[in-house]
Amino acid sequence: QVHLVESGGGLVQTGDSLRLSCAGSGGTLRDHAKAWFRQAPGKEREFVAAFSRTGTGPYYADSVKGRFTLSRDNTRNMWYLQMNSLLPEDTAVYYCAASSSVILSALRSAPEFGYWGQGTQVAVSS
Repeated sequence: QVHLVESGGGLVQTGDSLRLSCAGSGGTLRDHAKAWFRQAPGKEREFVAAFSRTGTGPYYADSVKGRFTLSRDNTRNMWYLQMNSLLPEDTAVYYCAASSSVILSALRSAPEFGYWGQGTQVAVSS
């Protein structure tokens, strides 16, 4: 059973940076899509960034493109989200996710991902 654990969240000010990490265990995730989603209070969970199952990408939501960078270390079953120039609207709980079956066209769809971490809070003050 795949188990994901996020770390690295916190409270920062506008313009600051944070690096989130996702550690996977319970099996190799080399052939899994690896993603980050986020959910702000009162809003639906939204796509942030991902690598596809075949390793293409990264792909980003327009709202984070140019500010966030997704990277991975397949040898350690880990992926990372470097977040720069943070804005108050980036405030959310950030979740890492993995899927062994999601197709490329559905990569931005949260229901397509079967494995989720518990989430890490990111709060950006103005």
